[in-house]
Amino acid sequence: MCGRYASYLGPHIIRQQLEAAGMDVDYAPDDDDARETYNFPPGAFGLVYRADVPDYGAGPRQRPPRRDTSDCDKDRPEEATAQTEDSSSEGAQIHYRLQSMKWGLIPSWMTRKPDYQSMMKTINCRDDSLTENRGIWNSVKRRKRCIVICQGFYEWLKKGKEKVPHYVRRKDGQLMCFAGFWDCTKFEDSEEKLYTYTVITTDSNKQLKFLHDRMPVIFDLGSEAIRTWLDPKRVEWNKELQSLLTPFEGELDVYPVSKDVGKVGNNSPSFIIPINSKENKNNIANFFGNQQQAAKGKREASKLERGIANDVQGVQPSNEDRHIVDAETSEHNAPLPATPESKSKTLKREFDEFQDDKTVVASPPPHKAQKLAGTPLRKPQTRSTVKHKVQSAPSKNSARRTAIPPNAERGTQKITKFFGK
Repeated sequence: MCGRYASYLGPHIIRQQLEAAGMDVDYAPDDDDARETYNFPPGAFGLVYRADVPDYGAGPRQRPPRRDTSDCDKDRPEEATAQTEDSSSEGAQIHYRLQSMKWGLIPSWMTRKPDYQSMMKTINCRDDSLTENRGIWNSVKRRKRCIVICQGFYEWLKKGKEKVPHYVRRKDGQLMCFAGFWDCTKFEDSEEKLYTYTVITTDSNKQLKFLHDRMPVIFDLGSEAIRTWLDPKRVEWNKELQSLLTPFEGELDVYPVSKDVGKVGNNSPSFIIPINSKENKNNIANFFGNQQQAAKGKREASKLERGIANDVQGVQPSNEDRHIVDAETSEHNAPLPATPESKSKTLKREFDEFQDDKTVVASPPPHKAQKLAGTPLRKPQTRSTVKHKVQSAPSKNSARRTAIPPNAERGTQKITKFFGK
């Protein structure tokens, strides 16, 4: 069974990979015409590779359609239709196209839009149902075969009541090419043609037996099996075509992924990453592991920085208190240790600068409270603090002018003598 797959590459990238494998692509849709998602659900428009044949299929038209509303070739240009019809004849060149179609096949004879549950019944086609010439697949298996392109698919493993999603992809990393059928129809209330497709399933191979008993039919990119499957000259179902629907014999990668892929609306690149891998950021074990790695990295970086600091210019760390001076002629940007001489000069210069900026705060003289008769005592008034700079020492000349004669007694000098000097 295949109920969900990954299709995250645009049509232009798919086209390049198909052509690199020798598969011609004469037409490809724009990137906006196909859904690019890591969680591709039924009902979405995916990429399908097929022979460029009329909408009624390969080979000549056997009979006209029942109703005009189901004739998808009605709006097809006559030249294109004639060219494609000739392509089924011997010697005619076969053209191929990459086309956007809706997942969930709707037969051409259905003119009313089916409900979702009915569409879900046709997202897969069992290979063993094609052995008989009856049923819904009888009209498409002969004329409308295609290849469904994707990068991998999901399958859920049942563990009791729990379902664990697993992602399956090719080990060589190539595109996955599913065998499929396509069809085209028109609804009664619409003028637009609707192209739809289904994926053919077969028995699981040994790698996927533990996961599910069914798997998609997978062809190798650019293989002869694809050319045979898409050959528009083969308009009858036979044993050769039936024999192509076998389990995949190549190697696959199968691993559990996030359960968030179970919801159709979710889409994330982490859906195709193993749940226990280091690349998965949602894994809580990886979260704590990353925290430990970050802490270890910080410790190693700290050790490295200390080692570099110890080795710079061969200077070993010590407890000595060193002053630093700038060396104008030094080849390094880092300052050099100061010599004892420069250290003493630096200290003296700092002391002189400190003395020049030194200020003295004059304390106010004590003020005695005066007691007046009949009046209360007043509070002593304090003068505002005044700052005075310390004056330099008096010179010898000024000292000589103000000196008192040695034979003079204190208080006996006349004031006129003082001013006369």
